[in-house]
Amino acid sequence: MKTTLRRLARRIQHLTIEIDDAKTDLDTLTRQILPTTTALFGVGPDTAAQLLITAGDNLDRISNNASFAHLCGTAPIHASSGRTTRHRLNRGGDRHANAALYRIVIVRLRHCPRTRDYLHRRTTEGLPKRHIIRCLNATSPAKSTEPSPQT
Repeated sequence: MKTTLRRLARRIQHLTIEIDDAKTDLDTLTRQILPTTTALFGVGPDTAAQLLITAGDNLDRISNNASFAHLCGTAPIHASSGRTTRHRLNRGGDRHANAALYRIVIVRLRHCPRTRDYLHRRTTEGLPKRHIIRCLNATSPAKSTEPSPQT
């Protein structure tokens, strides 16, 4: 039993070292390839790598921020009828990129005063928090933390 536990412990130590090396390599590569994106608050190497993977796989589809938002599945889709004006969630797009953008928004909501001010301002306008997070998600991380006025 002790021998088996020692072997497992050595294996865990070896895998931990390998994981740390991979994280260091990923951090170095994302900082080299995306220096402006990784410099933004809330964008870590894992998140930047996922956005790079999404953009790299679909380079011909990305011509502006709106097309990137559609690619990630964060662009609101017009779902109005009659006098009601509303938008619904986009169920398509790259779900991993969507999750990466969501993580950026959550980190910024927690730690960035500018994003918290935006949340407070939109909450006083009567919008629910999930709608505000959706608005923040629809903005590209290369832009500011606040969405454009039309969202």
